[in-house]
Order: sequence, then structure tokens, then C-alpha cells
Amino acid sequence: MSTDETGQGGPAAPNSARHTHAQGRDLVQLVTPTGERISHPEFDYWVRDVTDEQLCSLFEDMTVIRRIDVEATALQRQGELALWPPLLGQEAAQIGSGRALRTDDFVFSSYRENGVAYCRGVDLTDIVRVWRGNASSGWDPYAINMATPQIIIGAQTLHATGYAMGIQNDGADSVAVTYFGDGATSEGDVNEAMVFAASFQVPVVFFCTNNHWAISEPVRLQSHIQLSDRAAGFGIPSLRVDGNDVLAVMAATRVALDRARRGGGPTFIEAVSYRMGPHTTADDPTRYRDANELEDWAARDPISRIAALLERKGLLTEELQQQVKGKADAVAREMRTGCTTMPDPEPLDVFKNVYSTPNSWLDRQQDHYARYLATFGDPAGAASEEGAR
Repeated sequence: MSTDETGQGGPAAPNSARHTHAQGRDLVQLVTPTGERISHPEFDYWVRDVTDEQLCSLFEDMTVIRRIDVEATALQRQGELALWPPLLGQEAAQIGSGRALRTDDFVFSSYRENGVAYCRGVDLTDIVRVWRGNASSGWDPYAINMATPQIIIGAQTLHATGYAMGIQNDGADSVAVTYFGDGATSEGDVNEAMVFAASFQVPVVFFCTNNHWAISEPVRLQSHIQLSDRAAGFGIPSLRVDGNDVLAVMAATRVALDRARRGGGPTFIEAVSYRMGPHTTADDPTRYRDANELEDWAARDPISRIAALLERKGLLTEELQQQVKGKADAVAREMRTGCTTMPDPEPLDVFKNVYSTPNSWLDRQQDHYARYLATFGDPAGAASEEGAR
């Protein structure tokens, strides 16, 4: 279930779904925290094709990316990674949206969307390559149609909007999707991106994961209205969805993708979730966050929710749970092995891929550095000089 079938010449959406919510005041929910499937006439349509087998697949995806997250956090604590940005508690937002995308859609993410990267098929070692300090970027963006993670808060929204303008000029029906957190909505880049997206009505989806904390600043200090309502000021329709409900996230994302593919322009999605862990492994959330708040949100855990739904449907068998656990453990083992056996870069590798064409200024620096390394009598560093050019 890696594509959005409704975006590939499928039946036209109901009028109510095509013109959903000028303002995102209503929280879209299809599965309650206790696993009850509730009907929503406007959004049931968008997940009508999700079979029991695919529900089990979504459960597996969410379990696997949580296992990736736990393993990467452990690797950082053990000194194998310099830093790690946990996604704990945001699995439904990433899997629900990531599995709604087509392969020709292009993703521009922040540093936390490792679950989306997993959906796009990224090599597991590439997920941790940057965080180990072994590379300037993790993967080839064009191999999986996902840009490498953006560290500068909100900058990826401008990249996505520019890419969407290119899609529009090409006359294609693919979509650019950009992910960012609630804190990024206060950045100028995000607002500028929405101005351009609305002005040119480009096919871009702004996916905001409202995890309630921009490092130590609560979202209520940034905005006195719901974040989805901000989009109305730019003339962009919005949706506000329960970000811990994987089906609701998938439905909302499909609505936005369908609108973009049909020439309806951008959509802003606010996925209301919660950051269960720290901002990064360098952060201590106990210094600013009430433990009772964490306990309240733990009761809405996205994986427990879909597990409860599967149990109600008689699908949460011992066999399924063992299968999912086995897959999660295998993925974590592969990522750990790839991380700990990753070869160190050669000293002169820092000069690789800086410019797409020859640059005399850079060549001069490289030459000076190669001669400096040679003074140590170890040609290993200088040996990569030819490959660095």
C-alpha cells in the first residue's frame, strides 16, 4: 500500500471531500484511542480501499519505525551516533502520510521524518550516516524521491514550493510534500513558502506535525489559534487531523494529494500528535514538561490504538505479533550493523560534491590540504585526492 490509488485516475472524490474545510477547526478522527472505528461520511471514502491485510501492514510499519527509533537512540547513548532526533509518538503521522504517497511524489522533510524515509525505501544505514558524522548527506534524493533531511528549521518548505512550481510547469500530476513541526510555523521561510504556493496555486502539501513542543516552548505560546487556521490567511485550505490515528492521517493526506493532482493547489495539514521523547538526545524534556501531560498522551499512543483496532477485528493474533516483532528486530539489527561497520571517510572526502562543476578556489584549498596531510608521512589521506576532484 505504497501509493495513493485515488490519485491515479481513480473515481472523482465526493464534492464535500474535494472542498474540505476552509478552516481546520474540526479534528478528523476515524479510530478512537480505544481502537473503535468510527464513521466519518466525509473521510471514510478516502480509506475505503484499506483492507484488513493493509491494516496489519500499517501496524507493522509503525512498530518497525519505533524500533528503528529506539535502536538509534541506544546507538547515540553508546557513543555510536553524535545525535539523534526521536520520533517516538509520531509514528501514525509519518506512516499514514508516507503510505499515501505515490513513488513520483517528492518529499522535503525535516530531520525527524525517518518513518517517511522508511516508507520511501531508504537504505537503513543511510538513515544514520549523517548522525554518525560520516557524510554530508544521507542518501541520493533522486533514488527515492526524497530530499535529504533539512536541519535549518522550515527551509524545506521553500524547496518544496519551488519543486512544485517545476511540477506545474512540466504539466505533471505528481505532488511535492513538505514536513515540518509546529515550531517551524513561526519561521519566515514557512510563511514565505505559503505565500508563493498560494499565489501560484502549486501542487504542494504542507504537512505540519503539531507535537506540542518546539524544543522547550509549548505551542500555545506560538499561536493563540489552531495552527491549521493560520493557513486561511494565505488562502490555503486546511485540515486538522488526529495525528495519532493512522487511518485519519491517511485519509487527510489523500484528500490533499487529490486536490493537488487535480489542479486545486496547496493544502495545509495539521496532524495533532505529541512528542513523547526529547527534542533530540541532547535535550532533557523533564526540565520543562509536566509528567502528567506525558501520561495523558501515552494513553493515546498511536501503535496501541491500531493494535486495539486489530484486536476488535480479531486480527491481532500471536502469529501476527511475532511476525511484526521479528521484522522490527531484523530491521534494527541491520541498521546497527550498518552503523557500526561504516567505514570512516578519507580526509579529502570533505571536498567531494561541493560544486557540480570545477571550482578553482576549492581546488586550491584541496591542494593545500593534501600537501599538509603529506607532511605527516602517511599518504592515506592524500591518496583520495584524485577521487575528490
